[in-house]
Amino acid sequence: MNRSLTYCRKFAILCHRWMGVAFCLLFGWWFVSGIFMMYWDFPSVNPEDRLQAARPLNPTQIKLSPDEAFAALRQDRPAASAQLSMFDGRPVYRFSIGGGPGGRAAGARAQSLVYADDGSLPGECTDVQALRIAASWSRQVSGPSHVEELTDVDQWTIQGQFRRLWPLIKFSWPNGEQTYVSLSNCEVVQHTTRRSRIFAHLGAIPHWLYYTPLRKNGPLWSKIVIWSSGAATAAALLGLLVGISMYSPFQRYRYFGQPTGIPYRGQKRLHMIFGLFFGIVACTWAFSGMLSMDPFPATTGGGGISGARIATALRGGRFQLKAFAKKHPRNALSQVAATLSVKQLDFVVFVDEPVYLATQDAHHTRIIPMDSEPIEEFDWNRMMEVLDSASGQFGLSELRVITEYDAYYLDRLKERPLPVILARFNDPDRTRFYVDPRTARIVGSYSSRSWMNRWLYHGLHSLNFPWLYEHRPAWDIVVISLLVGGTALSATSVILAWRVVRRKRVRGADEDSLAEV
Repeated sequence: MNRSLTYCRKFAILCHRWMGVAFCLLFGWWFVSGIFMMYWDFPSVNPEDRLQAARPLNPTQIKLSPDEAFAALRQDRPAASAQLSMFDGRPVYRFSIGGGPGGRAAGARAQSLVYADDGSLPGECTDVQALRIAASWSRQVSGPSHVEELTDVDQWTIQGQFRRLWPLIKFSWPNGEQTYVSLSNCEVVQHTTRRSRIFAHLGAIPHWLYYTPLRKNGPLWSKIVIWSSGAATAAALLGLLVGISMYSPFQRYRYFGQPTGIPYRGQKRLHMIFGLFFGIVACTWAFSGMLSMDPFPATTGGGGISGARIATALRGGRFQLKAFAKKHPRNALSQVAATLSVKQLDFVVFVDEPVYLATQDAHHTRIIPMDSEPIEEFDWNRMMEVLDSASGQFGLSELRVITEYDAYYLDRLKERPLPVILARFNDPDRTRFYVDPRTARIVGSYSSRSWMNRWLYHGLHSLNFPWLYEHRPAWDIVVISLLVGGTALSATSVILAWRVVRRKRVRGADEDSLAEV
């Protein structure tokens, strides 16, 4: 039995050693880049960025009603949704066209734009128009230092969502900003600064292996990340098991004449010490990083409550533009002009009642009913009634207002809205939804099918636990300490790997010399 254990340990040491030689540099850089990833992400353009860059709506510029603007499209299908915002310095209606009668049937929906000042339709995007839009977004007063029409992806446009937006024009500005405009819709689709690019090269790019030649081949990139993460998990687990098996709690070894539980000296001793302390972290981080690539087939649900069902209940009723004829958008904007710099006006139906949702940014919104003054929130009791009714045969196990983040709805930057309504259902998936009363939109959800993503990926990889997030900088201290420990563990791996390679090279050179003799 002891002999079998000895052979197993020798085999584990052999595998751990050569896996370390092959991957130690990569593993080390994952820990270092993880520190940068805590505070800087890969550059992207999200809805909040669009709101921040957008110009406020001017009520005096809005001449056409929604019905008049939609008539300019000459559509035989009704509008499924509508929104009013600015485009190239002019107010524009954005209509989504329904896939069937009533505008809610299944089918593809295209967004159509109509200028709200004269009812004309935007033409094909030109280079001059793209330049105006890029300059407005970046708040630039001088011309670009370089203009390039991209014929292939670059480092900042390698994600899959850019494929349907080609061709792109990249405008580079003297201050280091770069703005990408899609010629297919004349919208800004990517924006970077010199600072965001530097930190992406230190964090997200090496952490995700987001290098252009590799990332362009999506399937190959995915396999490399998955197999590298799997190798890191195996190497860390083997090292941890070897370290535990070699450690002597009775201190039967000697180190400079003193009893010790570790049989090594020098770098091997440091490597074992760091491994015993941080090996489990290295193992769980590598494994959870692999889960981010969804390497295992997704499990099917048990027919639980869907987000679409809840959203439809909250947005109950048939969307009709004529329902908004009672109050012209120009008048609605004038009602909130003193308190809100509106950049987006959504046409919303809340439980059969048409209202305008005026948005300045993610934290400043107003609801403008057709027959009354603006309000800040929808009726909480009415929303709860709708959620209760939407539960159907399953019923609700919990329905309440929460004012603090919980384990399934949290944000370390504390930007997600609070308070929200928590609705937890008795469906097979134990689904829960978080609804923002200021917008009647779902802002968070969770089901039992997501437990792996929540706990084994986000929980282990980001340590996104409510207590740590709530008591920052506790989260920062814990995560940085673990990352520094993992970096130290990897640094000793690099040194030991170099010694192994050098020893093999010297031995090979000696054998070649003897062969020549």
